[in-house]
Amino acid sequence: MKTIHFIVLAMLANAVPSISHAQVAGSTFLGATYAELRDVAVGWSAKRQILGHPVYNDMNERVGSIDDVIVTPDKSISYAIINAGGFLAVTKHDVAVPVSQLKLVDDKLVLAGATKDALKASTPFEYAN
Repeated sequence: MKTIHFIVLAMLANAVPSISHAQVAGSTFLGATYAELRDVAVGWSAKRQILGHPVYNDMNERVGSIDDVIVTPDKSISYAIINAGGFLAVTKHDVAVPVSQLKLVDDKLVLAGATKDALKASTPFEYAN
């Protein structure tokens, strides 16, 4: 009986290196490099600092809130989707605004020159199917 246990353990010991090599995903590096982690540490979190947060105009009036951000195929953030509210703030009226028009002023996202009425009058944004 002890001989059988020894043989099974020996077979497992020989098989473990081949099993671990089978799980390697090749040379693809998953995760972030040290330099990229520094950028991540000082960057923005869309979930914590952007999505759902209010957008103000330059007169400190709330004009909407960020519902989404659009990332282009070249990995840049191009547009913010702002919910400007609909009729009596019951329905949604999403508007795509270039991210370059948003500024961070005193920890607030500011869309200079915007008014709630102007955003509501803008063409609504709809996602492609």
